[in-house]
Amino acid sequence: MKGTAHIAIGALTGLIIANTLQTEPTTTLLLVGSGGIAGLIPDLDIDGKLSNKITIPHKLIRTAAPFIGLFMMIYSYLKGIDTEKWLGIGVGIGIIVFSSFIKKRHMLTITGAGVLVGGLSLQENWLWLLGVFIILASLVPHRSYTHSIVGLIFFGVIAYQFEVSLKVEGVFITCLSGYLSHLIADMKLLPFNKRGVRFFLPFSTKEF
Repeated sequence: MKGTAHIAIGALTGLIIANTLQTEPTTTLLLVGSGGIAGLIPDLDIDGKLSNKITIPHKLIRTAAPFIGLFMMIYSYLKGIDTEKWLGIGVGIGIIVFSSFIKKRHMLTITGAGVLVGGLSLQENWLWLLGVFIILASLVPHRSYTHSIVGLIFFGVIAYQFEVSLKVEGVFITCLSGYLSHLIADMKLLPFNKRGVRFFLPFSTKEF
């Protein structure tokens, strides 16, 4: 399934949850956006593709890194205090600058390390946990642990901490549902998928 489809399904999930909670427009946009992003997270593994065509992984990471760096800068400016603020902004700039120089197989790992350092400096649990997730994702094959229950649980912890930080009801369930929607959409049971999802790694390699 193409990346745009995963985004659309995740965003739709966020919209449904927003309508269920009858949220205000700003919160609705947050949930829709969070659902769309969460719908792409499982493909952060190094060989992840946003389409069924063969792509060069580093192009995806090279495109994503500046946005991650920019997000880090904005978030640090809004949430950071004194030294924390400027350290977070510095890390964001570093991600943007160094992403254009590092080799493709190392890009995702280094980006994750930058997010990890930024999260620790800002004392944001969800952010440093996301950094750990990205680092681990860069070390595993495509459609392995990020497409399993283990990955879902790990991301669920990140989503919970994200909701705690934002203090916005619905963020946790939206992010978790968006992530899960990606796994379901990648299942071999659907006629357009040649490969399936190994939900029960490392205990079983059976694809569903």
